[in-house]
Amino acid sequence: MIEFKKVSFWYGEEYESEARNEEILREVDLEIHQGKFMVLLGRNGSGKSTLAKHTNGLLLPKSGEVIVDGMNTRDEESIWEIRRRVGLVFQNPDNQIIATTVEEDVAFGPENLGLPREEILARVEEALTLVGMTEYRNKEPHLLSGGQKQRVAIAGVLAMHPEYLILDEATSMLDPEGREELMKVIASLREKIAVLHITHNVEEAIEADEVLVMDEGKIVARGKPRKIFSQVENIEEWGLELPQVTETALLVKKQFPSLFKTLPLSPGELVEELCS
Repeated sequence: MIEFKKVSFWYGEEYESEARNEEILREVDLEIHQGKFMVLLGRNGSGKSTLAKHTNGLLLPKSGEVIVDGMNTRDEESIWEIRRRVGLVFQNPDNQIIATTVEEDVAFGPENLGLPREEILARVEEALTLVGMTEYRNKEPHLLSGGQKQRVAIAGVLAMHPEYLILDEATSMLDPEGREELMKVIASLREKIAVLHITHNVEEAIEADEVLVMDEGKIVARGKPRKIFSQVENIEEWGLELPQVTETALLVKKQFPSLFKTLPLSPGELVEELCS
């Protein structure tokens, strides 16, 4: 697992940041277990992206520790193995794609691992298949849609055979169709590797194994989606919105108080309750 132990962080004088010397992470304790699909929610500025960059040593704690499968991110001898195990995908796919074709871009990571050519080709094929992009292998990335580019970026990470996939606002720049495409890819990966999906879109958290809420640099809540979204008053306090279906159910419940003993999270649950 990836384990955060009382991790605090602030951007010092070496960073060009408006929040220099202000605590962005405040004694964060967190465990990211293999085989789980976790979603981290939080308003802008809550510390989500800063936390993501700690998972593979892009940033190091000012205090506390981050341990990845027993390896400390402060250990220079372990950092490259940590970054092989923890794949990080950012919100803008154009910042992550560097090659002239899709296939070449996905091959870039395995090439830097020094793998044999046959192994690289096999991994590229495997990764493109996982994200549904095999038919685009010879395409130039700039001709792809935003959702397709983001799938290529994920394929490039998957080709390195990570144990963990960290998605830092990876759906925030996509249109609804691209977001839907990417969420299908994430759903297909959840049984293969651990996924931490960082977002402020509450709809994307409904299918998670566990939802975490971050506010002012701290993890302020964690639990199953239904547990988190039943805390209606807290959701607003954390700067989030309820899923549309849940919000609709609350409006209906004002007129018909006997309805919805448990608030629905999906359209199917809403319809089932109304029909009964």
